[in-house]
Amino acid sequence: MTNILDLIGLQKAYGKNIVLFVESLAIREKEFVGIVGNNGAGKTTMLSLILDLIKPTKGFIKSKTRLVSNTEDWKKYTGSYLNENFLIPFLTPIEFLEFIGSLYGKTSKDIYKFLEDNSSFNTKEFYTKKYIRELSSGNKTKLGLLASIISDPEMLILDEPFLNLDPSSQSWLKTKLKNLNENGVTILLSSHDLKHVTEICTRILLLENGIIIKDLCPNNDTLVKLENYFHA
Repeated sequence: MTNILDLIGLQKAYGKNIVLFVESLAIREKEFVGIVGNNGAGKTTMLSLILDLIKPTKGFIKSKTRLVSNTEDWKKYTGSYLNENFLIPFLTPIEFLEFIGSLYGKTSKDIYKFLEDNSSFNTKEFYTKKYIRELSSGNKTKLGLLASIISDPEMLILDEPFLNLDPSSQSWLKTKLKNLNENGVTILLSSHDLKHVTEICTRILLLENGIIIKDLCPNNDTLVKLENYFHA
């Protein structure tokens, strides 16, 4: 299977403090990778580097064999949502989705059809005249997640996607992500929710102090092992 991502000699440091070091990591097409670790382990730093939001101190990242720092081609097939900074607070939800959709040739009609198709995610709040800045934290997360998949991406990168979501929305999201992955979408997500990660991911990376210390293929014992690790 072809690699969609390669992290090679990747290091991010702030002064003398190295917050991430990945000697070599390959993500293959159609994998569903969960990244777990305590606060400060380097999860968000890794995802931010992959999305070229911050620059590495050393090393490089390739997406489909091309350096992400040298081309924007990878943006055409990559969807992402890390936090509400990805949103535009002075737009309404519909205006925001129309703007994101327009970058990929989607019309207003396409946007409304998209919302209808995903109505079980409880999207009724998005038909409001409220600005995004006035939405609840949960609805901001839902809006960002929907915007990340509106382009029908080949690769999806999410940071704590279950954060602020109610139980019904979390259940919907797990099913949605599994369906996307089964239809060929490569997914990388970070999460503190070990149960969700072990339920839906096909590969789990455990980060500690910026280093990948375990690379797991989940089985029936993985959740217990991870819970015991963090308890210890």
